[in-house]
Amino acid sequence: MLGRFNIALAAILAAAAPAAADTPPPVETRTSAVAAVIIDPATEVLALEQERYRRFTLPVTVNGTGPFAFMIDTGSQATAITHEIRSALDLAPAGTAVLVGMASRRTVDLANVARIDFGSNSFTDFVAPVLMREHVGADGIIGLDALQDFRVVIDFRNHTIAVEDASAKGRSDGFEIIVRARQELGQLLITNALVEGVRATVIIDTGAQSSLGNIALRERIRAKRAQAVVTTDVNGVELIGQLAFVRSLSIQGLALTDVPLTFADTPAFAALGFTDKPVLALGMQHLALFDRVAIDFARKRVLFDVPQDIARTMREAKRANQYRSDF
Repeated sequence: MLGRFNIALAAILAAAAPAAADTPPPVETRTSAVAAVIIDPATEVLALEQERYRRFTLPVTVNGTGPFAFMIDTGSQATAITHEIRSALDLAPAGTAVLVGMASRRTVDLANVARIDFGSNSFTDFVAPVLMREHVGADGIIGLDALQDFRVVIDFRNHTIAVEDASAKGRSDGFEIIVRARQELGQLLITNALVEGVRATVIIDTGAQSSLGNIALRERIRAKRAQAVVTTDVNGVELIGQLAFVRSLSIQGLALTDVPLTFADTPAFAALGFTDKPVLALGMQHLALFDRVAIDFARKRVLFDVPQDIARTMREAKRANQYRSDF
C-alpha cells in the first residue's frame, strides 16, 4: 500500500513541479477576500482563498482598518506590510533595516504598527518591514514574530486554517506523524529528515510555493542537474536554481519518492547557519500533499496528517508490529 502511495505521490509531485524554461515567465499572484468563523475562544477556523500559485491569504485588520489579505509565512521571521498599507494608514516611519530574502539582501523601510488582528488574535506594538505588494503577492505577511504563542493548522482538504492558542492544545488531534523540532531565530527546524539517506534539516516554509534545497545537499546526494528554474523573492530579486528529482525524502515514518527539488545557495540559508550543511525549505508544493499540517511553536513540533487511506495502512502496520512484539 505504501508503495502505491509513493507512486501516486511521484505523479502528483511531478505535476506540481515548477515549469522550467530558458526565460520563465514571472510568477503571478492574486488575492481575494476571505472570512473568519469563530469556533471557540481558543480556536478559530479561518476560511482561506487558494490563489493561482497555491498561496493562501486570510483577513487581517491593521490599526483597526481593513480587512487586508495577509499570508501566514513560517519562513519569515518578521511580520511585514506593503507600501499601500503604510500610505493608506499614514504609518510613522521607524528607520531602515536589511531584509534577507531567498535571493538577496536589501535595505528596506520600517514602519511602526500599533496592532494587527486576525480573528480574535492580535499582535501589538511592533516594527514592520515595508515591501512591494507585487513581490509579496498579498497585502502583508504574518511572520514568526506574531506566531510564537499559537499553533497554526493548515487544512488543505477543506481549505481552512486554524489559529489556536498553543498553551491549550496538547493533543495530537488525529495527526499520524508528529515530528520534534528545534528552534533557531524563531524557525522550527526538523533535524532528522533523510534525503536519499543523507541527514538534512527541513524548514517548513508556508510562504514559498516551491521547495528549495541548498548546494551542500545537492552535492551530498550527487543530484544530477536538470533545467534552470527562476523564482523571485520578497525583494523582487530573481533566484536561479537547478531543478532535479530526488529519489527519496523521509520525515519520520513517511517517505516521498521522485521529489522535484530546486537547488540554490541563498542568503536566507546562510543567515540560519546552513552555508555548508544540508538543508531544504519545504514549500506549499509539497506541504499540500498532506491533508493537514500543524506548526506548533510552543511545543516545538510539526504534525502531519496523511490522506485517510494511507493513515489506515499506517495504523494497521503499527498494530501488526505491536501484535508481533507480544509473542
